[in-house]
Amino acid sequence: MARKKVDLTYITNDSKRKTTLRKRKNGLIKKIGEISILCEVEACAIIYTPDDPQPEVCPSNMGVQNVLSRFRRVSEFEQNKKMLSQESFLSQRIIKAQAQMKKLSNATRKKEITLLMLQYLNAGNIFDNANMIDLNDISRLIDKNLGEIERKKNLSRVQEMTPNVENGRITMTQENQAIMNNVQGLKTNVDAMQKQN
Repeated sequence: MARKKVDLTYITNDSKRKTTLRKRKNGLIKKIGEISILCEVEACAIIYTPDDPQPEVCPSNMGVQNVLSRFRRVSEFEQNKKMLSQESFLSQRIIKAQAQMKKLSNATRKKEITLLMLQYLNAGNIFDNANMIDLNDISRLIDKNLGEIERKKNLSRVQEMTPNVENGRITMTQENQAIMNNVQGLKTNVDAMQKQN
């Protein structure tokens, strides 16, 4: 069962906030121990809480001192290389979200164009009022599909041990030939529509 997404806002209820702090702090300390053991890296945490005058350190005072002294020996440029401010973190998230949105938008557009093409194959000429953008996208999709069909056809020719040979040439099945003829006919019609517009 998937966990419910946490709303990242300040918890106003005192007892709930303290409970959350205790659980999250223990979880963080456990993760630091795990990453240190599993990956053999130096990691530490310094946690200041409102109720404790002394900070809680993990794994130990000496361990924290070692990690901090090693960090201070690194140049400032190298220190800042992997550090993220809230602004840079959000910028990275926005860039990733935009890339994902573009990818989903392209996939949706491809499905829309495929649907238009299939409607044309099944119902006849429905592109009388199609715009130039749709016609160009359909043309690109047809070219891509023809290339894929040609690639698969060539691959199957190579893989066949005993190809069907009639009058010295390899023949396709009737079903594949019909699909190829329909797609090529569709390409011809789309090209003609593009020239008219």
